[in-house]
Amino acid sequence: MAEVRSTLVQLAEARGISLARLSRMVGRNEAYLQQFVKRGTPRRLDEDARRLLAAFFGVDDSILGGEPRDDMVAVPRIDAEAAAGPGRLVEDDRIVGEERIDPRVVARLGVTPGALTMIVARGESMEPTIADGDALFVDTADRRLSSRAGLFVLRLDGALLVKRVARIGFDLHIASDNPVTPAIAPVRADRADIVGRVVRLTRSLR
Repeated sequence: MAEVRSTLVQLAEARGISLARLSRMVGRNEAYLQQFVKRGTPRRLDEDARRLLAAFFGVDDSILGGEPRDDMVAVPRIDAEAAAGPGRLVEDDRIVGEERIDPRVVARLGVTPGALTMIVARGESMEPTIADGDALFVDTADRRLSSRAGLFVLRLDGALLVKRVARIGFDLHIASDNPVTPAIAPVRADRADIVGRVVRLTRSLR
């Protein structure tokens, strides 16, 4: 249960929400979650409260003490880092593991489960939107570009990048969010290979 308590604290801090407010949200008195975290009382979260918290945070309730589910969606983790900075050269995409996420989250994203891939971002050129070390969930079935820039992972001249990409005519306009990052000149669309659209990111608290 100690791991469950620390996970709850991390989730709350990441959302910037107090335990008292979360307690009210699940229909308990303000001290309910504070006592659970600090005193271990109750020993386990009430089932209804746990499910409400899991839905609010978009996580499976097993990480908050519920029974593990067998319908979680497996998202392959690729041995590559999409550069939010100088492009990282990638020769192949090797699967080195997987992340398992709640199918309800996948449904809210509007993504086909088999099209999701996870890649880690490196560099600072996409800050503050994407930070170094963020895990990017990429919809590889969505490679549609328009004149309105979207967040995409792409290969350009052999380098794997995560950038804002728009297509205007035959050119791709590739931009970074960090204003101090040098601009990239427009490139012909046939020079780039769009891997997919970034639909979600997760950030470790360290």
